[in-house]
Amino acid sequence: MNNTEAQRCLLCKRPKCSLDGCPVHTPVPECMALYREGRLEEAGRLLFENNPLSAITSLVCDWKKFCFGHCVLNVKQVPVRWYEIEQEISGEYLKTHRLERSQETPLSGKSVALVGGGPVGISAAIFLWEKGADVTIYDANERLGGVLRYGIPQFRLDKAILEPYERMFAEAGIRFVGGTELGKDLTISKLNKDFDAVLIGTGAEKAMTLRVPGEDNSLVMQALPFLKNPDAYPLGKKVIIIGGGNVAMDACRTAVRLGAETWVYYRKTFENMPANPMEIEEAKADGVQFRVFQAPVEVHEHSVTFRDCENETDPETGKVSTRIIEGTDHEVECDHLILAISEKPDYSPLGDAQPQLDEWGFAVKDELQRLQIKGMDNIFSAGDFLLGPKTVVEAVLSAKTATENIAKYLLGA
Repeated sequence: MNNTEAQRCLLCKRPKCSLDGCPVHTPVPECMALYREGRLEEAGRLLFENNPLSAITSLVCDWKKFCFGHCVLNVKQVPVRWYEIEQEISGEYLKTHRLERSQETPLSGKSVALVGGGPVGISAAIFLWEKGADVTIYDANERLGGVLRYGIPQFRLDKAILEPYERMFAEAGIRFVGGTELGKDLTISKLNKDFDAVLIGTGAEKAMTLRVPGEDNSLVMQALPFLKNPDAYPLGKKVIIIGGGNVAMDACRTAVRLGAETWVYYRKTFENMPANPMEIEEAKADGVQFRVFQAPVEVHEHSVTFRDCENETDPETGKVSTRIIEGTDHEVECDHLILAISEKPDYSPLGDAQPQLDEWGFAVKDELQRLQIKGMDNIFSAGDFLLGPKTVVEAVLSAKTATENIAKYLLGA
């Protein structure tokens, strides 16, 4: 136990770490108090009931952005490392926990299909099962986990942490149907007929493109397929990753571990990178090299042409924007170019049941997070499929909201 760190917590009556910093409002003071008293089982139960993926989010969260960054002791630059204590509590609790239903099961007799076995699917399955629903998860991959198993590298998240969820689901009768792809092996129309409600949480899997000449060159690959099976891609001696988010950091840290000279090129500066700052520092420590203010303008057979960029401030609004500087083209050789420039939801697996889209190309949802599909009023959405690329803990929050909405719908509230 880390009692020294736990004793530093002020147990704030209005905990900024929880209320302002954490998307799922983790009850930090209550759990910290239980931890101090050695009541780890109770603390673990409290964490799991609020966030079934607490053992995972405590490992992969951007703590500086969330709980750690909002600790009141940041004023003295000594914030409490709550995430370390959460890892200890939740990791131990997960090993032996079994799902239990309370006496109140309002969704008893109702069936729900979850498309996607990642953070949304796992969280929603637990919340819905606890409410009495009969739950089936469909996923294109063979095992449970989604991005947790097939996206986040092993050095960041040990896949063994997913085994307790597989055990719990098997014990509870939550069915997982792997190797089943929406739009290929099953249709949204059939799910609509066979289940009382359907929740799509397949993530944002459609990769964005550079929209520059030569992008269809064989040296270009997307980050997500690479991260799913990195050993299948011979990288050569030098690799360039385009992007500044967490996927880019996972890709570059994976590439450097495979022995490639690895560079990250980003069109803005470090302060603008959406990636977890700690991930950026760890990438540097791994040997990844960075070039900022660099925009790719053309891809060649064994190289990429970049153009310098710079930030400029609007004198009237104070808004900072990044512009490309003409006449600064320079060619950089590489064996492979990995694109990690964000993703968006892919609606093509929905087939003929296409949802209404907004002006940005995202599906329109109502107040219950339902997709607007003609003739279907029971198709819900959550996670990255709803929001675009977000964090694991934000996916849990979205799943929690979705299950509450599904319950309202099924109960006619």
